Amino acid sequence: MRGYLVSLFAGVTLLATSAMAEQVGEVGVDWVGNDIEIDALHDPEIEGVTCHIAYFDRSVIDRLSKGNWFEDPSNSSIACRQTGPIRIGDIELDKNGEEVFKQGRSLIFKNLVINRIYDRANNTLIYLAHTREITEGSAKMSMSTVPLYGQDVVWENGAPE
Repeated sequence: MRGYLVSLFAGVTLLATSAMAEQVGEVGVDWVGNDIEIDALHDPEIEGVTCHIAYFDRSVIDRLSKGNWFEDPSNSSIACRQTGPIRIGDIELDKNGEEVFKQGRSLIFKNLVINRIYDRANNTLIYLAHTREITEGSAKMSMSTVPLYGQDVVWENGAPE
């Protein structure tokens, strides 16, 4: 039974991982195998911006000892920077922005989400990392900004007015 649960969890984890994320680091934090994962994310509509997100990944030992088998904590941190000439595609310009990344953090109920919002007044991209849960919201969030200035910024559809 235990081997079945481990296989099931591994399958669910693979299905929940976004194709946009590339793991670039992993730091062990304790003797039971809990880790902090660090992923590089490339916004599909913004070329030249890379976000790095760090989040806690629970080990099988931790899951077995504490129960709550299918859930990871909501803690995450994000940092986004210009990593080349910026080319901006078709993005949402309203104050709600748009979701650019989603990764499952539990079997069904929780997702780690990154939203991009364009701050027109300051000509800046805002990236907000947070969790979305069906049953209750979380106040845990992290934010990073990328100012859009200089000759390295090209709007494919023309700069917004």
